[in-house]
Amino acid sequence: MNAGIPMVPQADPGAAYRAQKEAIDAAVARALGSGWYILGKEGDAFEREYGAWLGRHAGGAPMTAVGCANGTDALVLILRGLGIGEGSTVVTVSHTAVATVAAIEMTGATPLLVDIDPEHYTMDPDELVAVLEDPPPGLPPIRAVIAVHLYGQACDLDPMLAACERNGVVLIEDVAQAHGGRLDGRMLGTMGRAAAFSLYPTKNLAALGDGGVLATGDEALAQRIAAIRQYGWHERYISAEVGVNSRLDELQAAILRVRLPLLDAGNARRRVIADAYDAALAGGPIAPPARRAGVEHVFHQYVLRSADRTAVQARLKSQGVGTGIHYPMPVHLQPAYKGRAALGPAACAETARAALEVFSLPMYPELTDAQVEQVCGALKGLAE
Repeated sequence: MNAGIPMVPQADPGAAYRAQKEAIDAAVARALGSGWYILGKEGDAFEREYGAWLGRHAGGAPMTAVGCANGTDALVLILRGLGIGEGSTVVTVSHTAVATVAAIEMTGATPLLVDIDPEHYTMDPDELVAVLEDPPPGLPPIRAVIAVHLYGQACDLDPMLAACERNGVVLIEDVAQAHGGRLDGRMLGTMGRAAAFSLYPTKNLAALGDGGVLATGDEALAQRIAAIRQYGWHERYISAEVGVNSRLDELQAAILRVRLPLLDAGNARRRVIADAYDAALAGGPIAPPARRAGVEHVFHQYVLRSADRTAVQARLKSQGVGTGIHYPMPVHLQPAYKGRAALGPAACAETARAALEVFSLPMYPELTDAQVEQVCGALKGLAE
């Protein structure tokens, strides 16, 4: 890096805290002063407010939210609430956080990994149709699909929903990276049977520690999951069914209540930054990220692609621009899964290619105009 050029980090969760410090500190003090730290008033209020923010399910019912310990557990709890586990196959992608696949295995179910659309990096709906209509031999029956809305952009969800309905399969939305995104005006997380959200500190809606929330338009399912997350209790200390301990604590819930009303404005700022990056890349050797028609992208990450990724990252670093790679190795090629993960007919070929080429620019609402200008200057320099 050139001496004297400040580094713009690819992620900076501390910047969000500093920007909201007074309100967050007050919320934490309120929660601490309450004397109740697990499943109390803050958590109840956050669940109500998050459900109201999501609005109504595509089927018309109001959304009900249930807080939990993290986004992985949100997926696990949905699957368990639906009775999906051992003896079931769940279809998802390999170009995702390993948490998506880990959650499936945590229930005892078998993951089946299909390929991505190389332009948008989300599940290829044509391959999904192929595996639903002609499942690979030797696997348990397919009972669910986890559709991952990646980098802030929606999946091509409508053909996936239609294919699931035709084949009697449940569709679950993984919205860990797309809080507030929309598809044809519909809020992501309100179209499948249920949706899981991570609240990790770098997410669009972020706690200051681990946290997760799930949501559904099925009130009975929400109530069952709420019991499962605390030992299967419907009545205190009496386990009606086998459950777990996965609770969103009161401190995190209080912090999230501060941040939820600011989320839409934060997403709008991300789009402004993305537009500036797009303009800086125009006419250069690297294309801006594609947007799917009808999608309101919330840019959890701003992801570029280059066959010469290492050199491009080094050049950007020399101009004080931090980058990241999401994700450097597909799940099916990682040591824990290689050779044993079931794959669709495309064998995740596009997924493997993308992993060698994608990288992410700085993207968070607290980026200053000067920092954005610095990144844009470095992007323009790639054309020289």
